[in-house]
Amino acid sequence: MRRNAEDGPRIREIPVGDERSGPYGIAAGPDGALWITLTHSGGIARLTPDGDGDGDLAVFPLDAPDCRPAVITPGPDGALWFTRSQDHRIGRVTTGGEARSYPVPTPESGPFGIAAGPDGALWFTEMNAGRVGRITTGGDLTEFPLPVEGAFPAAITAGPDGALWFTLNQAGAIGRIGVDGRVTTYGLPTAGAGPVGIASDGEALWFTEIGAGRIGRISVDGRIEEFPPPDPAARPHAIVAASAGDCWFTEWGANRIGHIGVDRVITGYDLPSPASEPHGIAVGPDGALWAALETGAVARLVP
Repeated sequence: MRRNAEDGPRIREIPVGDERSGPYGIAAGPDGALWITLTHSGGIARLTPDGDGDGDLAVFPLDAPDCRPAVITPGPDGALWFTRSQDHRIGRVTTGGEARSYPVPTPESGPFGIAAGPDGALWFTEMNAGRVGRITTGGDLTEFPLPVEGAFPAAITAGPDGALWFTLNQAGAIGRIGVDGRVTTYGLPTAGAGPVGIASDGEALWFTEIGAGRIGRISVDGRIEEFPPPDPAARPHAIVAASAGDCWFTEWGANRIGHIGVDRVITGYDLPSPASEPHGIAVGPDGALWAALETGAVARLVP
């Protein structure tokens, strides 16, 4: 079901840059602000929302403008951690804007997804190298090779079972890695699924299939369900869970924010600006949904 913004949640857009900055990843920080990667300009933005959805914006340039920061996540140390996909480093920025980075041991590894693990470390994917990495808050790095060649691991999240779960975009599969480094993979039933985003709702994992245009769910024992949205060309990208069975996702190809509820009904809400290229999505400190729009803004959606 497709709806205009006036038929459902309220949506507004807030500029955080321009089309040359490229907002991509977004996460709620421990300081009550939204943190956004500016993938084209090589910076990190901090937006403090107020009651009207606007707020104070600060932009922190990184030491390499072409490092292409991608996904960002709060760490267990009160800082924000992010991947630098072009110069193959893991970045860390404090809530005061002080940044540093750590090189990934494997050359040209292409780090992309990142999430805090249950062991007090950060776990990340290496798209080009076909590995999952682990970095402690002190900067010690370990890498774990995956059993599938050319799998292109993308997003990663902590699961409800004490493991990390991730998408294997080119392999059409979902992976699980324990904190001991043991890897299990689960093939998806739809050919060409191209999974990208993944999120835990506290009970199971939800993921997007950008190639097949579907939303998937996998239980911790490996049972998979797929749900086709009304628009098969929507190209769902990132996903976040608001509660068990209640997920929101970006429809990169359709310029919408999508929702799937506990009834498994999928609804889409059009963004105000055409061709805004929605990518990352997060639940904000204000309870709203926030999406990064690569054309230079963030969208705030109030359910």
